[in-house]
Amino acid sequence: MEKSKSTVFRTNVPPTFPLFTRVNPNVIAVLDVKSFSHLFNMDVVEKKDILVGDFMPSVSFTGGMRVCAYMDTSEPKHSKIKGFAMDILRRSSATWVPTLLSKLDSMWSTIDSKFSSSSSANYLVPLQQCLFGFLAQCFVGADPAASLYIADHGYAMIDLWLGLMLLPTVKIGFLQPLEEIFLHSFAYPSLLVSGGYNKLAKFVEEEGREVVERGQREFGLTRDEAVHNVLFVLGFNAFGGFSIFFPSLLGTLGSDTTIQESLRAEVRAKGGSTLSFDSIKDMELVQSFVYETLRLNPPVPTQYGRARKDFLLSSHDLVFEIKKGELLCGYQPLVMRDPKVFDEPEKFIFDRFTKEKGSELLRYLYWSNGPQTGSPGESNKQCPAKDYVPLTASLFVAHLLRRYDLITCNSSGSITALVKAK
Repeated sequence: MEKSKSTVFRTNVPPTFPLFTRVNPNVIAVLDVKSFSHLFNMDVVEKKDILVGDFMPSVSFTGGMRVCAYMDTSEPKHSKIKGFAMDILRRSSATWVPTLLSKLDSMWSTIDSKFSSSSSANYLVPLQQCLFGFLAQCFVGADPAASLYIADHGYAMIDLWLGLMLLPTVKIGFLQPLEEIFLHSFAYPSLLVSGGYNKLAKFVEEEGREVVERGQREFGLTRDEAVHNVLFVLGFNAFGGFSIFFPSLLGTLGSDTTIQESLRAEVRAKGGSTLSFDSIKDMELVQSFVYETLRLNPPVPTQYGRARKDFLLSSHDLVFEIKKGELLCGYQPLVMRDPKVFDEPEKFIFDRFTKEKGSELLRYLYWSNGPQTGSPGESNKQCPAKDYVPLTASLFVAHLLRRYDLITCNSSGSITALVKAK
């Protein structure tokens, strides 16, 4: 941006040379809010096979299925599978909150036990076990405890599957240029994780039989399409996203006692006898804290869109000619620091999204592959859980602050102080 004196410019993204001969690393970066918004205009961009750029992981990672995340909105199957995913969310609404609260109680009890015999306790594994159990019950309709192996290892199998599938495109932070040479120069064989993936698929097919059969009966999907799309939504979208997002929430909350005090006061004043989505909606500060975390630490940092046709793309200052077929790339950690939209953009302001001005800013919050004020539908690519995610995160924060008077965390994923509520 500094070199080109523009938020829109041509650059390259991994993977590329020497073994990705069919992958074009050329992209047009769009790094301010106005230019970035074009990525969600389905009239001018398409989303076919560009979830992580011009590189698409082999379908052998997803049971031989090209799942919905790689489909463009113009493809007939997209609307069927997106509708199926939205239906699963709607049907899970009655059990979503009690299941989450139950799993959180178990998670924090485990951490309490570890903390009682040590000066610190790592929360990453208990958190992922909690998330996997919660999401499996909500999306698959089955408790992982039905399969002891899945209950013990399901979260780790998803971690390995995601890691290997996405490694050619993901920044590790290894010494450059060694990261590009050794990690971003070739695709990894799905055979290395197929054993775990197949066990997860079998769990979905057998324990989630009712969900899978509904996908076939009501949405016209084949059995394999239903199984592998449910597993992708569970593992990639939900588990993968929350596994990145919740540690960001904990890290931010656990490093600032002033924020904790403000949020705790609101939670204990407005939480009622039992937490619910309705009680959370009254907690303006907690929701703002969640939105601000999504602004600065979006779970999916990079979005892509390929031009359907020639069109003019506008930034705040300039207009650019985009040619049909060119790939646009938006990097949210920069976009969400746009100084022309957000005051003090580098600073974490936990009450930024409160009151009327804060509500107006929600139309510029794009973590969900669309604005927070948008509506997910079969004709767009916005996350079906656009509303569920911030409400679930707010429940996570509220549950924590009702249970504890103090929590401090370090950068390695460990809790270093934990004081139970009196």
